[in-house]
Amino acid sequence: MARHASLDLVHMIHLQIITPEKIVFDDEVDQVTLPTTTGEITVLPNHIPLITSIEPGELIYKKSQKFTRMAAGFGFAQISAQNAKILVDLAAPEEELEEKAIEEARKKAEEALKQKHLLSEEEYATAAATLQKALVQLKIKRRHRRV
Repeated sequence: MARHASLDLVHMIHLQIITPEKIVFDDEVDQVTLPTTTGEITVLPNHIPLITSIEPGELIYKKSQKFTRMAAGFGFAQISAQNAKILVDLAAPEEELEEKAIEEARKKAEEALKQKHLLSEEEYATAAATLQKALVQLKIKRRHRRV
């Protein structure tokens, strides 16, 4: 029994989700699932140190047997045994996603991309990124819609 008492295992992860506008979430969680550029990963306590790119997708964290889903944009994650710091340009909880506004942003981005020949490389990249984030938000909002 004494052997187990000496183990210093961490049972929670301190998760911070930060956008340029605000700290979206800052608390202890059981696990977090991230959309990375190489696929989805789930981070549990005592994870090996990792820095990875985040791409638009669904970010999910579990706290007290409850899963919370968010739309995530582009960014980075810094992971250690006890901490997960997520720095992204979008982090919107499912309940805050406004389908009408997202649909309008999607349409504007698609229209801009149709005018590719008139856009600078930066304008084109911005429109493409906006479209990708809008599609992710719509997917999350529609897939998890309560009937």
